[in-house]
Amino acid sequence: MRYSQLFPKTLREAPKDAATVNHKYLVQAGFIDQLMAGSWTFMPLGWRVAQKVMQIIREEMNAVGSQEILMPLMHPKEIWNETGRWDTAKEVMYQLKDSREKDMALSFTHEEILMDLVRKHLASYKELPISLYHFSTKFRQELRATSGLLRGREFLMKDMYSVHESQSDLDKYYQLVIQAYKKAFKRLGLDVKVTEASGGVFTDNITHEFQVIADAGEDTLYYCDTCEFAQNKEIFTDNEDGKCSACATGKIISAKSIEVGNIFPFGDKKYAEKMKVDFTDKDGNKKLVHFGSYGIGISRAVATIVETHHDDKGIIWPRSVAPFQVHLIVLSAKGEVLSDEIYNKLTEAGIDVLWDDTERGAGQKFADADLIGIPVRLVVSAKTSDKIEYKERGSDKTELLAFDEVVKRIA
Repeated sequence: MRYSQLFPKTLREAPKDAATVNHKYLVQAGFIDQLMAGSWTFMPLGWRVAQKVMQIIREEMNAVGSQEILMPLMHPKEIWNETGRWDTAKEVMYQLKDSREKDMALSFTHEEILMDLVRKHLASYKELPISLYHFSTKFRQELRATSGLLRGREFLMKDMYSVHESQSDLDKYYQLVIQAYKKAFKRLGLDVKVTEASGGVFTDNITHEFQVIADAGEDTLYYCDTCEFAQNKEIFTDNEDGKCSACATGKIISAKSIEVGNIFPFGDKKYAEKMKVDFTDKDGNKKLVHFGSYGIGISRAVATIVETHHDDKGIIWPRSVAPFQVHLIVLSAKGEVLSDEIYNKLTEAGIDVLWDDTERGAGQKFADADLIGIPVRLVVSAKTSDKIEYKERGSDKTELLAFDEVVKRIA
């Protein structure tokens, strides 16, 4: 894509109210735009990143046998009353009335909707387990809608739900999802710690969060420097000697962290029992299903990647989620002709290129390349002759390479 045709362009200055790195760089580089507090538009560059994040997660959810659907965002009060959450979750729900004075809610999650869907279609144990997921917008009454994409009133989320005939089957799948989440976050370039936590407005059971250590984090994480023990501040019990009780050798460390995902083992009580979601077992008896819920914040994942992959010049996107693979820059009239040819050849080779074809100075083009953060910068000018200057975003090293070597490196 030609940068001259990209909407919008970078801003000269970061927003004055930006208190976090993701807010500063994502707005300044043209990835997102704020409509109001906690409400953001993904611009073309930002949406390319979000789509790549979703595709990685989609692949890992498909790999554990889940099927993708899309559920409604507007829900009737009656379905929330079945579990009592119309009242108990009122502080986070957007509740409203339509023109006929019918009470409705905007989706802040989809447990009730999924369970209603399952009970309409489930009959026999032979149909279990069931695992379904979707990508959708969530709406939550967030009092502190700040920090860019880290905390919004509406945001993109992947939520998956599984239904099982027994607790043991749910537990087995729950562990499988933990591994799938770890794999997905690793592919996104995020180092997560699987953290025990409370269930909040979702459940009284112990749940698990996926936390990323980051200065911009609003959570406090306590973890072991030796084993995999990690707990959220809400449930952590301090040890006076600072040693980890799980392994007896490690030391407990605290850090600020960002929650990028969470999973909930509900069992057969909170939702199945209240909503009467059952099935006929192999002996002909009616039994309640066992239910699990698994979420990943897409918008927050994008923000967290920026919070953990940047320098003082801008973003450094991991290759897996970068909006383009290559940022091609032209610095002379001769370079214009060569760049046109190189752009076409790179595109033909299946490489996604952002070509800065604007008539601006080298300093401005380089600054924009650093701010936007595409993994590889290629420069064509009179000085490069028949070669191409190759530089990776996270490195100060530049090399002059032949076209074939450039393609080989990127591939």
